[in-house]
Amino acid sequence: MNNISDSFQSMLTQLIQAIPNVIYALLLLLLAWIIAKGVKALITKGFVKMGFHKALSKAPIIQNKEQGEDILSIIGNIVYYLIFILFLPSILNALGMNSVSEPITNMMDRMLSFIPNLIAAAIILVLGVFIARLIKDLVFKFLQSLHIDSWYQKLNPDSAGEAPNQYALSNVLANIVYVFVLIPVITMALDALNIQSITEPVTAVLNSVLNMIPNIFVAIILAVLGYYIAKFVGNLLFSVLKGAGIDRIYRAVGLSESEEPSFDLSKVITNVVKFIIILFFTVEALNVLQLEVLNNIGSAILEYLPLLVSALLILGIGFFLANLLDKWIRRYTGSKASATIIKYVIIVFAVFMTLDQLKFATSIVNLGFLLILGGLMTAFAISFGIGGREFAKNQLSKAEKKMNKKTQQNQPGSNDEPPTL
Repeated sequence: MNNISDSFQSMLTQLIQAIPNVIYALLLLLLAWIIAKGVKALITKGFVKMGFHKALSKAPIIQNKEQGEDILSIIGNIVYYLIFILFLPSILNALGMNSVSEPITNMMDRMLSFIPNLIAAAIILVLGVFIARLIKDLVFKFLQSLHIDSWYQKLNPDSAGEAPNQYALSNVLANIVYVFVLIPVITMALDALNIQSITEPVTAVLNSVLNMIPNIFVAIILAVLGYYIAKFVGNLLFSVLKGAGIDRIYRAVGLSESEEPSFDLSKVITNVVKFIIILFFTVEALNVLQLEVLNNIGSAILEYLPLLVSALLILGIGFFLANLLDKWIRRYTGSKASATIIKYVIIVFAVFMTLDQLKFATSIVNLGFLLILGGLMTAFAISFGIGGREFAKNQLSKAEKKMNKKTQQNQPGSNDEPPTL
């Protein structure tokens, strides 16, 4: 009986001793609630009265004032619960629950120690965006004062009146400058966060982009310069070829009876020359970027280009000769079958020569060519043998008669005159 009373008395004593701690914890909880309510009301109502929601509505991602109020309400709720979390370790310590409060305390210490870095990064980012927008506006107004959009429309009349104002050249260049200014700002903001596992790779990438900016500018200048040089040379060459009357070559050789050419040869030659010029400048621009993969691709294209040009020339000359001979044979002999056969034989020869020039499966192409050539020769031999059988028979009969006649003349006693003694 005494043991039961002692246990009850000990428990009652512990409860009485814990009452001050419980009261202290409740007071801390009440204080946390009051502070959290006050700060939440300040953010959700006070900031609205001060017009912060109107300032937020000017941000690109917020469309109206109601969304600004919703953002302030979300921030108020976050701060409300954050204050409770800040008071939670003290409340748990007051209740003697140190083992539970220690992890939370460590987490809050790390969070609080990170807040200055976060604030510094936010300040750097806000100031950087402000400066980038200021520089963007200055560049945009400067380019407009130079009338660069009018110059661009004169150089490229096809684009006049088609692109909206946001796609004007001055606006595009201003946005490019805006992005280039933001890159070092983002790098500085990430460095301020001091999160090595995240900031180091991202910063390395951004620094690489910054180092490539001069090369990118040079590459863009080369590409644009190549385009306009190709356009100028193409227009000049087109005028020269048109003036020389190269399109009338079909009528001159008898392939076409009409005055108007059926195939615009001058335009094709001009487009090929323009493509080659643009290709050279593009490959050189890729070399300026110093990217090994792109450099290898560009070098391979340039090495293969002479083969491609010569292959196209062979194919074009082959088709031209095939059509020319087809026309002449039809005109002067009237044999449509012979003209068609010769035409397609020349085309087949040209195609195989083109594939061989392109180094396209050389062994297979050569084998196929030999098989086709052998088949044609065999077919010719068979057709000649079958078709010339009667002719060969007559010729052999004539040859046999001549041989028999000579044999009879050479035999003794075959002459009418008696032999002389």
